[in-house]
Amino acid sequence: MPGANFETRNTDAPDTTNGLIRGYAAVFQSPEIIAGQFIEQIAPGAFSETLKQGDVLALLAHDWSRVLGRQSAGSLRLKEDGVGLAFELDADLTTPSGQEVFGTVKRRDVHGCSFGFIVREESWTDDGDLPMRTLIRIDLREVSILANPAYTKTVAWVSQRASNNAAAQRRIAARRAAMRVRGML
Repeated sequence: MPGANFETRNTDAPDTTNGLIRGYAAVFQSPEIIAGQFIEQIAPGAFSETLKQGDVLALLAHDWSRVLGRQSAGSLRLKEDGVGLAFELDADLTTPSGQEVFGTVKRRDVHGCSFGFIVREESWTDDGDLPMRTLIRIDLREVSILANPAYTKTVAWVSQRASNNAAAQRRIAARRAAMRVRGML
């Protein structure tokens, strides 16, 4: 039976990401042309009511049969910051959809986001070539990771958990310090 200091080595480096995908499902004040008909942008704070009260889903490409996470389950975490609607998604790597989204985002084949919503408050202006719609208050139903987002500044990426990395770095530093004390380094 291995002792307390037992160590092993693999040729494959462990995947420390645990299926974590981060990104921005929406970016504030980032005008985009929608279907060639109008320009749309999102006002800061547009999601604040939903984030307090809602139960938002994370989907693969707006497909309601491919649920990746859920706010009430804790597998999807959403917050507004100075950039937009930030998210953290714990993709379940034991499911086909979780494996697909994690693999395609990790390879950067898929790196955009979108969202499904009901408009609660909006404003329109006709100052330019196309009318401008500003979404002021949104009832958010879902966020999606997909290949071709309407909002081109959205982004999704595979991320390592900072806490795991920091803890590993502390353990390595402590071992190196102990090795120096013993004259091994």
